[in-house]
This record gives sequence, C-alpha cells and structure tokens, in this order.
Amino acid sequence: MPEYGSLFVCLMGMGTVFFGLICLIVLTTVMGKVVGGRPAPAVSAPVPAAAVSAVPEGNRQEIAAAVSAAIAEELGTSITGIRIVSMKKL
Repeated sequence: MPEYGSLFVCLMGMGTVFFGLICLIVLTTVMGKVVGGRPAPAVSAPVPAAAVSAVPEGNRQEIAAAVSAAIAEELGTSITGIRIVSMKKL
C-alpha cells in the first residue's frame, strides 16, 4: 500500500469538504426553485392589542415582595438587604 504525504492527505480532505459544500449549495438552490414557486400567502393587518388595566396598589406590594424574595434567593442574601426603588412593566 502506498504511503501518502501529509500535503496530499490535506488537499484531498479539503477538496472533499468543498465538493460536499458545493453539492449542498446546488441541492438547496434546486429545492428552492422547486418548492419556492408558490406565491406567499397574504399577510393580514395586525390586530390591535387589548387595553391593559393598571395593577391595583394592593397587588403592587405583593408583587414587590415576591420580586424581593426571588432576588434575595438568587443572590443568597437576606431579604432585608434588598431595596426596590421602582418597578416598571416591560
């Protein structure tokens, strides 16, 4: 069995990879032409979102307490060391 040089093995490997990539490009292009021949469906106008009611003040304190507890648990500290300055809905 002949012994091949490292340059030959490297070039054959790179050639095989590029040949495979070229085949993939050709196949995806052909499949795009075959499948993409249909027109795109019409896009309807977006539906306006319903009005969101404000959170009552009683729930706001409960939410702040829950957020404080979650942050304290994540940081591994006491809940008394956390002060929430403001909360904004994202």
